Amino acid sequence: MECDLMETDILESLEDLGYKGPLLEDGALSQAVSAGASSPEFTKLCAWLVSELRVFCKLEENVQATNSPSEAEEFQLEVSGLLGEMNCPYLSLTSGDVTKRLLVQKNCLLLLTYLISELEAARMLCVNTPPKKAQEGGGSEVFQELKGICIALGMSKPPANITMFQFFSGIEKKLKETLAKVPPNHVGKPLLKKPMGPAHWEKIEAINQAIANEYEVRRKLLIKRLDVTVQSFGWSDRAKSQTEKLAKVYQPKRSVLSPKSTISVAHLLAARQDLSKILRTSSGSIREKTACAINKVIEVPLIFFRYIHFYL
Repeated sequence: MECDLMETDILESLEDLGYKGPLLEDGALSQAVSAGASSPEFTKLCAWLVSELRVFCKLEENVQATNSPSEAEEFQLEVSGLLGEMNCPYLSLTSGDVTKRLLVQKNCLLLLTYLISELEAARMLCVNTPPKKAQEGGGSEVFQELKGICIALGMSKPPANITMFQFFSGIEKKLKETLAKVPPNHVGKPLLKKPMGPAHWEKIEAINQAIANEYEVRRKLLIKRLDVTVQSFGWSDRAKSQTEKLAKVYQPKRSVLSPKSTISVAHLLAARQDLSKILRTSSGSIREKTACAINKVIEVPLIFFRYIHFYL
């Protein structure tokens, strides 16, 4: 009875939100939530709700729809990361075995109810408090950066009729005065010395974006490995009774892990020459100080496993 009422409320809310998918047909939603994460149609509905929610909320995590029941486990891991970031209050959705949470009909209905309520609230807040213009609330992002530079250098507010050339000339003059007061080589020489033109900067931006995309893929892979590793901790009989405690410790730390890169061209301009002098942890001079007796114990098993992975 309770599930029937939840389904009715969900269908009414989906129509109000503008959902036009196949789960509005008679009995389709009930069949989908019964299969839960094993149902591609259920995952498509969740993915649609999350995509609509991301329009209004800055969410790092995302949920992808599945194409077959074999992808159910991966879908549940993605949902777990999303709910952790959103600080979901429902313990049945955030604790216990990650691979079994969304195989229960009531939990699936609860997930849809939660996502729908969050989307409804986000849309209402957007209507009641429309986004302010760049001039309101402190100005644009570029203005905020320039303002931060002036504050850091102790500069007074520039007059309204100043030109951009005069403004940046004033910043350059103040920087030279500040650097003259510090010891020699305190800041270091820049790593990038060659003057760049507009065409060069476009290429640098493209290179940085390509590297950022590759970094994001690798970061997602590492985060996925982390999720699977932590999930495997709960397979033992002793750990099954501690799943709730494990979730309380892991989810807050997991929610802050972002796959996005924060490195920009500004970091290239700020890089000093000492950045190119990084010693490898395996170099001889470093290993003289880090080598210890335990290395001899773990060295053979490590080599053994490397050979296994290589030949398999």
